Amino acid sequence: MKIPTIPLFLILCTFFSCQNSGEKAPTTFQNKGHELVYKVVQKTGDAEKLSQLKDVVYTYTYTTPDGKQDISTEKYIFDGEMSYGRYSKHERTLTQFEGAIEQGFDGTTFWLKNNGQYIDDEEAMKRVVFNRKTNYYWFAMFQKLLDPGLKYKYIKEQTLNGKTYDIVDVLFDSDKPTDTYRLYINQKTSLVDQFIFTVVDFNVVEEPFLMKMEYEEIDGLLIPTKRQYTKADWEGNVVNEKAWIDVQWTDIQFDKNLSKTLFKKM
Repeated sequence: MKIPTIPLFLILCTFFSCQNSGEKAPTTFQNKGHELVYKVVQKTGDAEKLSQLKDVVYTYTYTTPDGKQDISTEKYIFDGEMSYGRYSKHERTLTQFEGAIEQGFDGTTFWLKNNGQYIDDEEAMKRVVFNRKTNYYWFAMFQKLLDPGLKYKYIKEQTLNGKTYDIVDVLFDSDKPTDTYRLYINQKTSLVDQFIFTVVDFNVVEEPFLMKMEYEEIDGLLIPTKRQYTKADWEGNVVNEKAWIDVQWTDIQFDKNLSKTLFKKM
């Protein structure tokens, strides 16, 4: 199974703007969709609230349908969006290395270690860039839904499994093919129960995926700690019910006074 990638455009649009996103209500909304997304971010906790927590440590477990797993201890500093991961298990990422691997990003430089030794392999470093940016992005996704350069489009109201949803597309303002997010916003809770998203690889838009989520309240934030996703169509119909990828974030701890030296290549 091909592992989906996050396109460079998305990373550039979102990766360096978390600190200023969602702090104040806009004087005007683009449209109804924009206003609904704003309400979602206020419910989950905006970027200002996230930044006040300073940093986070948690366990990231990613399981593919064939049972292969990545298990990493993730550490981020929100100011500068520094990202570190130590993989105790890596059955789908950098499988050519035996033993523990460490990845880091200090806001400028990416690096990789295997059993304490730096690795400079070009292909391996591409995976490091992907992991460090992608893992951080997914953790802070809701705070980033109000980033500059985003457009919003209200699609329709829909009832699904006895719940009524407002469906809103979030798009990136670009002349090139980019990701699209179709949010299913629960009218009762103002939370996104699921969303459809595309990934763009080499300027080609691939088939959409459906992501379902369950939330946990931690330190005043609502965090989607349990996630499942698989290929689907734009109506949310799943292609293969046996092909769900499972992602869990556990033991989330904020404000751990992390040292910036952890994230630097020494």
